[in-house]
Amino acid sequence: MKKRILPSMFAFVALHAGALFGQDVTGTWQGTIHTTRDIREVISISKDGDTLKAVLFSIDLDPGQNFPSPPVILQRNSIKIQFPGIGGEYNGTLSADGNSIVGSFFQGSRMSGLNLSRATVDTAWEIPSRPPPRKPMAADANPSFEVASIKPSPADARGGGSGVSPGGRFTTRNLSVRDLMILGYGIHPRQIEGAPAWFESDRFDIVAQPDTEGTPGKQQVMIMVQKLLTDRFSLRFHRDKKDISAYVITVGKERSKLTPSTGDPNGLPAFRMEGGHLSARNMNLEEFSEGLQGNILDRPVLDRTGLSGRFDFTLNWTPDEFQFARLGIKAPPPDNSPTLPDLFTAFQNQLGLKLEPTKALVEVLVIDRVEKPSGN
Repeated sequence: MKKRILPSMFAFVALHAGALFGQDVTGTWQGTIHTTRDIREVISISKDGDTLKAVLFSIDLDPGQNFPSPPVILQRNSIKIQFPGIGGEYNGTLSADGNSIVGSFFQGSRMSGLNLSRATVDTAWEIPSRPPPRKPMAADANPSFEVASIKPSPADARGGGSGVSPGGRFTTRNLSVRDLMILGYGIHPRQIEGAPAWFESDRFDIVAQPDTEGTPGKQQVMIMVQKLLTDRFSLRFHRDKKDISAYVITVGKERSKLTPSTGDPNGLPAFRMEGGHLSARNMNLEEFSEGLQGNILDRPVLDRTGLSGRFDFTLNWTPDEFQFARLGIKAPPPDNSPTLPDLFTAFQNQLGLKLEPTKALVEVLVIDRVEKPSGN
C-alpha cells in the first residue's frame, strides 16, 4: 500500500508546485500599510522580454509620484522587489491561487506589514495624476528674502531642520547660526573659525518669503541664506586656507553603481537618513558630500569623482562611534537587519565609490563679526 500511495502523493505535489511556479505575476497589486494612518500602496508589475519590472505608487504618501524598481526577483513563490529611489524593499509570498501576496515593506530599519491583492478593473484604486511641476525661480535670479521672521526657538525644542515650500517660503526650526552658515555656504563646522559661544548654543525659528517669484533651487536658497546672515546677523568674515583632516570621494576600481535620477534636474534634492540607512533622490555628488559632512562624518568631505548629473541611491552600513557627532548623538544601536558593513566598505560595494581619509588644503571662513539677530 505504501509503495502505491507515495508516488501518487509525489505526483500531486509536483502538479501543485508546477501550477504555482508557472503563475503570471504581472498586473496591478494593491494593499494598505497600517501605521499611525493608513497608507495605500500600489505595485504594478510588467514584463520586458524575460525580465519582470515593477513601479510603486504610494497613493497617500507621495501622490502622483512613482518609484521604479530594478528587475523583480521571483523564486518559486517568493517575490522580492527593491525601490532604490526611496531605499525601500518589498518581500512577499505568493498564494497558491496567484491572487494575493503576504509580505512586508522595509525602509531603513522600519518594517511594515503589507499584504497585496491582485486588482481588477472594478477593484483597482485610482492613481492620482502627477501634480504639475513647480514653477522654478528664474535661473539667473539673484533673490533675497523680502520678509523674514526670526524668533528664538522654544527652550524644550528637540531636533531641527529647514525646508522650502512649493511657493518658495523658507522655514527653519531650532537651528543655530552655525547651522545657517553650514546651510548657506555648504561647509563643515571645522571650516568655521572665530565664532562666539552663543553661535552654536542659541537657536532660532525662521519663516522667510523670497522677493522673487517661483520655487528657488538649492543655489538660490544658499544665496538668500547668505544675505540673511549678512543683513540680520551682521555676519562678516574673511576666507583663508588650512591644511586639515578630510575625506575624499573617488570612483572605485570598478565603475560607479549610481542610478541616474529621473527627477527634475533643476529641482531640490531629497536626503533621508535613519541610523545607518540613507536614501538620496535627485542628488549630485557635491550635494551628497555636503550631506555627509553636515550630518554623519566628523570632517569635511570633498568630491573628487568627476561624476556629473543627479542620482538616486541608497546606502546601508553599521555606524561607528565617530559618526553622527555633527548631530550631537551617539551611533545608533544596531537594529534587527542582517550584519551590515562599515561605511567605507558600503561605499565600495553598494555605490562603486571610495571614501578615504586624507589631509587636504581646505577653505575656512574666519568670523570677524557676528551679532544676535535684529528685530523682525
